[in-house]
Amino acid sequence: MPYTVSKTELAGVLVLEPKVFTDSRGFFFESFNQKDFAAATGLDVTFVQDNHSQSSKGVLRGLHYQIEQPQGKLVRVVRGAVFDVSVNLLRNHPEFGRWAGVYLDERNKRQLWIPPGFAHGFLVLSDQADFLYKTTDFYSPQAERCLAWNDPTVGIDWPLEIEPILTTKDQNGASLTQADQFPHM
Repeated sequence: MPYTVSKTELAGVLVLEPKVFTDSRGFFFESFNQKDFAAATGLDVTFVQDNHSQSSKGVLRGLHYQIEQPQGKLVRVVRGAVFDVSVNLLRNHPEFGRWAGVYLDERNKRQLWIPPGFAHGFLVLSDQADFLYKTTDFYSPQAERCLAWNDPTVGIDWPLEIEPILTTKDQNGASLTQADQFPHM
């Protein structure tokens, strides 16, 4: 099996650690294989879009989600390091409003599966980070929402060393009580 899969504090959010082959030349690993992903996770998903973002140290992106066309995401870091966060936004779910955080970096080569119905964001810890993610639905600007990264009700323990660098959209994210939520999926 090319992946080792472990659970996080949130049901459905999974950490995938690929089998990496290293030698004097460097390394090789399969970053994605549909058949092996399904066998390792028990999930039958189709990815329709790949995205790549590059950010500087202190940039905090999120917490983003799409209320219509909800996206599952398979994320990883190919350069640098981030603290990656998922928040359960499934209305009436026992874990509604809870969060899980995972460190992803170029050395550990971990991937994180975030199912539809979760807000997602990350904080860049290295000088720069290249962040790749596959999505199960297309980007829809009119459906995009933002949960406040610093909502005290959610209480994310971000490993902040400096004041985060935020877009206007991320500065104005909705509180958990005001955010659009998903029906229990």
